[in-house]
Amino acid sequence: MRIRSLGVIDDAVVELSPGFTAVTGETGAGKTMVVTSLGLLLGGRADPALVRIGAKAAVVEGRIVMRPDAPAAVRAEEAGAELDDGALLISRTVSAEGRSRAHVGGRSVPVGLLAELADDLVAVHGQTDQQGLLRPARQRQALDRYAGDAVAVPLEKYASAYRRLRSVAVELEEITTRARERAQEADLLRFGLDEIAAVEPVTGEDTELAAEAERLGHAESLASAAQIAHAALAGNPEDPEGVDANTLVAGAHRALESVRSHDPALGALAERIGELGILLADVAGELAGYADDLDADPLRLAAVEERRAALIQLTRKYGDGQNTVDSVLAWAERGSARLLELDGDDERIAELTAERDGLREELSLLAQALTDARGEAATRFASAVTQELASLAMPHARVSIDIRQAEDPEGVEVDGRPVAYGPSGTDEVELLLAPHPGAQPRPIAKGASGGELSRVMLAVEVVFAGSDPVPTYLFDEVDAGVGGKAAVEVGRRLAKLAKSAQVVVVTHLPQVAAFADRQLLVEKTNDGSVTRSGVTVLEGEARVRELSRMLAGQEDSVSARAHAEELLAAARADA
Repeated sequence: MRIRSLGVIDDAVVELSPGFTAVTGETGAGKTMVVTSLGLLLGGRADPALVRIGAKAAVVEGRIVMRPDAPAAVRAEEAGAELDDGALLISRTVSAEGRSRAHVGGRSVPVGLLAELADDLVAVHGQTDQQGLLRPARQRQALDRYAGDAVAVPLEKYASAYRRLRSVAVELEEITTRARERAQEADLLRFGLDEIAAVEPVTGEDTELAAEAERLGHAESLASAAQIAHAALAGNPEDPEGVDANTLVAGAHRALESVRSHDPALGALAERIGELGILLADVAGELAGYADDLDADPLRLAAVEERRAALIQLTRKYGDGQNTVDSVLAWAERGSARLLELDGDDERIAELTAERDGLREELSLLAQALTDARGEAATRFASAVTQELASLAMPHARVSIDIRQAEDPEGVEVDGRPVAYGPSGTDEVELLLAPHPGAQPRPIAKGASGGELSRVMLAVEVVFAGSDPVPTYLFDEVDAGVGGKAAVEVGRRLAKLAKSAQVVVVTHLPQVAAFADRQLLVEKTNDGSVTRSGVTVLEGEARVRELSRMLAGQEDSVSARAHAEELLAAARADA
């Protein structure tokens, strides 16, 4: 991490080792700023009071190495971030006015995304800032991971059945709560379909009837016009002296036929006039037939208009704005399909009800299996944590896990009683602590003091090591109120935890720092700030001097140096 203008830190770089890193320094030197910086990178509250006096903003930048398939890497990429050579770059800026900005993998992101990534990156345990396992839901998840396949197998089956039950319940609720609306819709559809069936419309019928009504309504004028046209073409028998088109064309044809041999041009015109005569004769014949066939039947006209009125009534009600018989028939087709769907509600309700009841029975059996498996794992876990606490200056402390269910009349039946259930089963899991004999077990957040709480968390994390996927643990003042042999045991257990995860500890105890793979010293300059050179990696003689200071307050004390060298040797031998 690079930290700029945060609290007493002006500009410093903190390099954390893969194993166990101890951060030490004088009181007030800025050790806790390491914790604060990491908290900001993980979405912690941005307090403008953290900004160094005189600076415009505090900036924390971190480079976190992770696998490309790690949950945090996947979530970051979903937000548009990119990994840089297997590392995720995160930065957080807090202005003196209180504004906060976050960047992940080169992309500006909401600060909330940092908090999402935090759950998969770091577990923080401090005097005033306890995260992760203090939340009951996280305690249940951790216990499930500790239990392994004994819980994972039934939990997967339970989760699948639970999701299906929720889906069935939603569909059933929708159908039953809308039963009245659906019944009204079905009644309206039946009425409309019956009304259409009574008329029995035929595709294109409205267009044909409109044409017939137009013809029948003007039958007399149509017949008169046909007769006049016929007389003009073929003549009127009642007027033998009248001149008609056929007679005139025939005369023209005869005149040209008599001389066509003298000029081929006239012969061609004669042929065309002959064709014209034939066409006139055909048209005249059709006009005569039309006039004879035209029926000015008022009864038929009345019947056509009555039929059209019935069709118009249907098109206005069911034509969907198109006002055609075809659109009415399309509505009837859709209405019939919808009515079948609505009429099938009763059958569907019966199917869903039966499936729901079956799923609830299945959930009851799986929930009981989960409770039994969690109970067995909780017994083993509580015993292991209690043994760890005995070596951490809490010899009389007892840890237990309370697994309980909340009664709910609408829940599933477990052990003969209805209990509330959720996506992870029916169990509420809570870690309890009795710090001394005679004390009532209480939730760990309430049953332990600040120093005890950090040690309980250490004991829990050591037991969970290997089953908890969080790759980094940060302990602030985990050794508060501890000294002597207990302090050595704290260091030993931190080193044990560091074999399976990265561990960062802010400590004032040399017994703890001696077990670290890397020790960082935070020290101020003369002006009271921590600069880039103010966070140094201690090795060899420098580390012995710092451990001597931590032991006796005197870096050059011969006895303190001897003790410091002895601590380092013992820690290395223990490793």
